[in-house]
Amino acid sequence: MDVMIDMTSVQIVNEDRTVTELVTEGVYRMEGDTAHISYEDSEATGFEGSVTEVEVQGERLASIRRSGTATSNLVIESNKKHYCHYAMPFGEMVIGVYTHAIRNRLTPEGGELFLRYTIDMNGSYLSDNEIRLSVRKA
Repeated sequence: MDVMIDMTSVQIVNEDRTVTELVTEGVYRMEGDTAHISYEDSEATGFEGSVTEVEVQGERLASIRRSGTATSNLVIESNKKHYCHYAMPFGEMVIGVYTHAIRNRLTPEGGELFLRYTIDMNGSYLSDNEIRLSVRKA
């Protein structure tokens, strides 16, 4: 179904906190306990020309796949670390993603999703991250 998506992304590096907010149209569907959310990125997210797809299964596992001008596939699994591919216009890298929390309040009508995770590269801390998505019928 066509939806409106409100997203707030917080990136914390040491004491510096960067907040990105996006309100956009997207597509949403539920298949069993798996929610699928997709939207076109914009200048606000820094990934203009890309499409982001979020897939979440209960409160155990989520993935964030981006394709287009930037390519990435982040796997977010409760209390686990995954090594994920991240490609940007300036180069590619592998990052570690350790998940602290997945709170899934999505229903077939929409709802909210909260993700909190830490990113490192080669074992060196890069940032703490939070994503809040709110999905409602357009």
